[in-house]
Amino acid sequence: MPATLLQTHRVEKPWGRHDLFPGFENPGPDDAPIGEVWFQEPGDSRPDLLIKYLFPGEKLSVQVHPDDDQAHARGLPRGKDECWTILRAEPDAVIAVGTKAPISRDTLRTDALDGSIEDDLDWKPVKAGDFMYCASGTIHAIGGGLTCIEVQQNSETTYRLYDYGSDRELHLKDGIAVANPVPYVPIVSPGQVAPDRTILVEGPKFVLERWSGGDHHVSLPEGTTAWIVPIKGEGSVADVTVKAGECATMTGSETVRTSEDADVLVAYPGTTRL
Repeated sequence: MPATLLQTHRVEKPWGRHDLFPGFENPGPDDAPIGEVWFQEPGDSRPDLLIKYLFPGEKLSVQVHPDDDQAHARGLPRGKDECWTILRAEPDAVIAVGTKAPISRDTLRTDALDGSIEDDLDWKPVKAGDFMYCASGTIHAIGGGLTCIEVQQNSETTYRLYDYGSDRELHLKDGIAVANPVPYVPIVSPGQVAPDRTILVEGPKFVLERWSGGDHHVSLPEGTTAWIVPIKGEGSVADVTVKAGECATMTGSETVRTSEDADVLVAYPGTTRL
C-alpha cells in the first residue's frame, strides 16, 4: 500500500506519567503510568525505523546501545542510533549525553558500580524545540519532566549501566564493551533548506526532516519507507489521514498535503536527503 496509518502501542513504565500530550488520552488515576507510545505496523514486520513518544516522569537508567557491527556480532539485526525532538520540558529538565571528560573503561565500571557514574555524565538542560542526536555507543540518560519524539533504528537492545539503586538487571559487561565514554559532539545538520523544510538529521542511519504546513511532494526509492509524524495539525497522503498523536508510513511517489498549522516530522532510512 502507498500509505498506512500505524497502530499505537501504549507501554506502561514505572517511570512514566499520567499527564501525556495533546493527541493522547491520559491513563486513569488508578491505572499504571504510560512511559512510551510506539507506532507499529500490523503483524510481525521489523522495519528499519521505530517512532516513539516518550513521557518520562523521572530519570531513565544510564544506558548505551551497540552499533551495527557490534549488534551483528551478537546475531542482532542492527544497532541503535536515536534522536529526540523535545516537545515540552519542565524548567529543570535535563538529558545526559556522553561524559564530561574521557574516562577509561575500568573507571566506567567502578563508577557504574558505586553510582558515581551520575557525576561523570554531562547533564544538559533541554527545553521545548531542542533536538539531540545520540549515536550508538554514547552513554546517555533521559531525565524526567519532558515529552519528546524519539526516532531510532528499530532495535530494543539496551545495555543498562546504572539504575539509581533499583533491582532491575544491569548489563555492565556488554555495556562497557560497546560504550564510547567521551564527551558528546553534536551532529552538524543542514538546517533549513527551504521555507517549509528543515533537515534535522542527514545520516548516517536515517534522515529526519521537519516540515511546516502546505503540500510536499515525496519521491522515495523503491523499497524505501517514510514515516510521517504530525506534532500538530494534520495531513493526508494517498487517501490516508494522519493527525497529531498518530503516525503514517508511505512508499513510492506521493504528495503529502498538510494543514496550514501543521508541524510535521518525516523520517526515512538513508544517508542523504531526497
